[in-house]
Formats: sequence, structure tokens, C-alpha cells
Amino acid sequence: MKQSKLKIAITGGIGSGKSTACALLKEEGYPVYSCDEAYAQLFNSGYFNESFLKLFGKCAFDEEGKPSRERISKIVFSDRQKLKELDKITHPAIFGYMFKKAEEEEKCVCFFEVPLLFEGGYQKLFDKVLIIMRDENERIKSIMQRDNLSEEEALLRLNSQFKYQNNTFAEYYVIHNSGNFDDLRVKLRLYLKTL
Repeated sequence: MKQSKLKIAITGGIGSGKSTACALLKEEGYPVYSCDEAYAQLFNSGYFNESFLKLFGKCAFDEEGKPSRERISKIVFSDRQKLKELDKITHPAIFGYMFKKAEEEEKCVCFFEVPLLFEGGYQKLFDKVLIIMRDENERIKSIMQRDNLSEEEALLRLNSQFKYQNNTFAEYYVIHNSGNFDDLRVKLRLYLKTL
């Protein structure tokens, strides 16, 4: 009989170090699934084509008849209702895709990088939640450097997201990321010992 997987969500604000934490967990031998990667796989396979056509019409498709991420982004960022409808289509498919992959995994502990965990109320889909926190100024610097943005642009991105610093998260495990790679590795290893 197949053992049920322990599903752990990793989340945190933009520039907190989620992706670095996920890379370190992979180095430790744990399977890590990413919502962004799952979406890209489904998007590129044509999985959403019919739904996108119904929701957006032909304006969301390029000259070759393929859905355009750029065109869809323009539509949903100027129309909140369309964004909600897009999320209703894509999010269940993304989680279904990742959970199916995880079930095929031999390891009994699997991690999932979920950027919009609390915004979507998706924490209930997981057994545990690991939150990566980081000082806001450090996050701004990181976003500026990573995405080649001005401080103002980085702040806009940060302020449009869930406010991690305003929550205590007493029921979840929180790692404070100082930006030091080795320090983050030590903290993650301590966390892994609690599982």
C-alpha cells in the first residue's frame, strides 16, 4: 500500500528567498514542486486553450493561435474580475498537477512552492506550512537586483502583495532569512529535523 505523502507548502513575500530555500531543499534530497513551473507545463501543453478561448476570446492568442502569456497578463491586470476567473480555471489544475506528480514520488515528504498561498486560502490543502520571512529593506534590494527595477517599482510590487510582516503566523513554522546562504541552510536543516 502506498504511504500518504506529507505535503508542505513553502511561501513568503516577493524577495524573501523562497526559491533559494527550495533550491537548498532539493540539495538535501527533497522533491520540490513549483506552482509557477506547473503552470508553465500546463500552459505550454495547451491544457488551458479551450478555457482561455471561452474566457478571453481570440485576443488572448498570438498569430499562430497559441495563448500569449503577455496578452493574458495585460487583460487580467486591468480587469480584476477576469483575474478571479483565470485563477478559478488555473489554480485547481496547478494543484492537481503537482499533487499527482508528488504521489508518484518515492519520498514521503514533498515540498510545494506556493507564492499566493494565503491570498487564495490554499494553506488548507497542505499538512504543514513553512514561511520564509525577510526584512522589508532586504526584500526591496533583492527585487531591484533580481528584476532590474527601480526602488519605486520594487515597492509597488511588494505593496501589491499579502502583508507577511503584519502577521504572527503562530500556527506555522517561520524561518527568518538574513540573506546569508549558509545561515539559511542551517535554519532549513533544523526545520527538517522537526518533521
